[in-house]
Amino acid sequence: MARHGAGRHPQAFMRNVIMAIILSATALCAGAQESDGFKYSDEKFADLQMLRYRVDGFESLPLQEKKLIYYLSQAGLSGRDILFDQNCRYNLRIRRMLETVYTDYKGDRGSKDFQAMTEYLKRVWFSNGIHHHYGCEKFKPGFSREFFRKALLSVDKKKLPLAKGQSVEQLIAEVFPVIFDPTVMPMRVNQKDGDDLVLTSACNYYGEGVTQADAEAFYSAQKAEGDAQHPIMYGMNSRLVRENGELKEKVWRSGGLYGAAIDRIIYWLGKAREVADTPQQAEVISTLIDFYKKGDLKTFDKYSILWVRDTLSRVDFTNCFTESYGDPLGMKASWESIVNFKDIAATARTEKLSANAQWFEDHSPVDPRFKKEKVKGISAKVITAAILGGDLYPSTAIGINLPNSDWIRKEYGSKSVTIGNITDAYNKAAHGNGMLSEFVIDQATIDNINRYGDACDELHTDLHECLGHGSGKLLPGTDPDSLKAYGSTIEEARADLFGLYYIADPKLTELGLTPNGEAYKSEYYTYMMNGLMTQLVRIQPGNNIEEAHMRNRAMIAHWIYEHGKADKVVELVKKDGRTFVRINSYPALRTLFGKLLAEVQRVKSEGDYEGARRLVEDYGVKVDPALHAEVLARYKKLNISPYKGFINPEYVPVKDAQGNITDIEVRYGESYEHQMLRYSRDYSFLPYVNE
Repeated sequence: MARHGAGRHPQAFMRNVIMAIILSATALCAGAQESDGFKYSDEKFADLQMLRYRVDGFESLPLQEKKLIYYLSQAGLSGRDILFDQNCRYNLRIRRMLETVYTDYKGDRGSKDFQAMTEYLKRVWFSNGIHHHYGCEKFKPGFSREFFRKALLSVDKKKLPLAKGQSVEQLIAEVFPVIFDPTVMPMRVNQKDGDDLVLTSACNYYGEGVTQADAEAFYSAQKAEGDAQHPIMYGMNSRLVRENGELKEKVWRSGGLYGAAIDRIIYWLGKAREVADTPQQAEVISTLIDFYKKGDLKTFDKYSILWVRDTLSRVDFTNCFTESYGDPLGMKASWESIVNFKDIAATARTEKLSANAQWFEDHSPVDPRFKKEKVKGISAKVITAAILGGDLYPSTAIGINLPNSDWIRKEYGSKSVTIGNITDAYNKAAHGNGMLSEFVIDQATIDNINRYGDACDELHTDLHECLGHGSGKLLPGTDPDSLKAYGSTIEEARADLFGLYYIADPKLTELGLTPNGEAYKSEYYTYMMNGLMTQLVRIQPGNNIEEAHMRNRAMIAHWIYEHGKADKVVELVKKDGRTFVRINSYPALRTLFGKLLAEVQRVKSEGDYEGARRLVEDYGVKVDPALHAEVLARYKKLNISPYKGFINPEYVPVKDAQGNITDIEVRYGESYEHQMLRYSRDYSFLPYVNE
């Protein structure tokens, strides 16, 4: 993966978590389902549904590994406030205002205003702020200014986030425009071509008045003075501000910006180091602590190298500044964490891919100039997530590939994971929703998706993470950040295309990863259907596509559609008054995936900014309003939620009379509301007024 958040996301391992969210059509939506008495589906509100995930195998782990997971989980929850503040400088204050009214309001709690405020609060919790977690647009409150004003004046002002000497009325005057005025901070991340992306984005990675030109010039100067062979990821752990007319970085570290939360993270990492799986893992943790203390990016690279080389520890984690999707320039990293342990049985699938990484690289349809002569250090596994934190919570990736540094990936390799229990939770919750019958063209295609869809979707994620992000190379002298705002979309497209091209290859049947030459068609159909049509359910009428993963899928699908038009490889056809995707030649579709992969790899390898801009703007941004309206209408009648998130399990130490931990219990019964309020109570370490 490259500089622009190819891991995250998300969509967490260091700087590259991918939100590999292209689930099969059956996993797009969920109904309430139980399996073995475990309820996967939970509360629904707005366009969201909460799910639960099981941590099977935790009970049988040795006590040392249970304690390790517990300590790392505490570290993974301690940075929660960091992400809220990164997403918008008013988020912590607004969250505190909403929570205080929610818990302390004595008026009519059954009123429409209070109920609308409750839904708004739940959305703020889910999105780690006042902007949609995926679309980035600001939420429109359904409650009135006057209601919220009176409610705030009715509660104990000591519980409100007042600045020194500030009255409640002054707080209201300062914050209400941010909540209620649609023209104030309308987009968390603005990607509109031609705009000043820094000035028009509400994210808190740049100080007031800092422009896109300022930021690009500042970091270009740093790169010019740096090590071209081993470049650090400039700017990833700081806010760029202007003080006394000069641009400077406020580094996120102990004693610096976000220091109070980082100190708690350091404390729990120290506890985890005492029970590390291996001496190598203890060194990884020590180096991460050193990075948090100093904020030195060369130390971060050292940590990344140690982390990628630690392949023997069963328990693994990431806890750092990782994603760059939240920065319109794709440089600054959002904070996130995941704690996990290896699913030994399921990992056999990914190990087959990593063991054959060189074969896949050699047979890729890209120009030989852009291929790695020798693929190094590719490791892959299926993991069981134990806790999700920061930018991986409540909405999470299903696959991850890190680290994000191109030179580290080239010289030391990368780790790839598929999060097995998260994928399983999606699949368990997604049955009988009507999505396939509404949007898939015929019964034969539905049958193929039902038979092979889940397995091929997981395999595509494996290919995307394990091999796609790990494939290819930059030409000497190419700046990893040369694609700027288009870098994330291009990188996700590169990995998706790699997976799409190879999922149809006979090599996968030879390796026992696909059962036959028909299975891959399930992934081809759902991918094209999603990119051309069904992902539009996540877009508000009148809007274009903003989010990098959605742009990636739209770009691929529309490029394929246009370039296959003459031969009618893929068509949009009308049937009973409804639009459907029809694939007339799956082999020709694979050929087109290969051609686009070759072009996307060229763009990345050469750092061709204009080439990236043309691909994304021509194919990945615009929305057909008529088709959009049709898709929304068809989707609405299914009564399903387009977005999913997770409620974490709770880990509770069991202690003897002397206070020694004798066991760690995992509990699943906590409600979404209780969990969010508990997290706000126990893991709020940052000041509410922006630092």
